[in-house]
Amino acid sequence: MKKMIAYCGLNCELCDAYLATINDDQELREKTAKSWAELNNAPILPEHINCQGCRTEGVKTVFCYSLCQIRQCALKKGIETCGDCGELGKCPTVDTILANNPEALKNLKG
Repeated sequence: MKKMIAYCGLNCELCDAYLATINDDQELREKTAKSWAELNNAPILPEHINCQGCRTEGVKTVFCYSLCQIRQCALKKGIETCGDCGELGKCPTVDTILANNPEALKNLKG
C-alpha cells in the first residue's frame, strides 16, 4: 500500500496540511488553520499546519501525531492501516471517516 495512504485510508497527498508543508505555502497554512480551528472549535494556528504524512517519517500535525485515535490504535496493534485490522467494518473509531469518504475505504481494501 502506498505510504501516503493514512491509517484510516485517507490520501495524505490530498490533505491541505501536507500540501502546505511540501510546498511551503503560508497562505494555505493560514487558510487551513482557520478552517480546522472552526471545524474543531480549537485554537489551531498556521504554525501547527505542518505534516509530511501520518505513516511517514517527518513532521506531523499535533492531531495526527498524538491525538488521532485511529493512528494510535494502528500503532498499538502494529498494523500498516485499518485495512489490515479484522475489526474494519465494525470499528467505531474509523467508521465516521469511512462513512463520509468512500474513497478511503477503497484505499484500505485496494
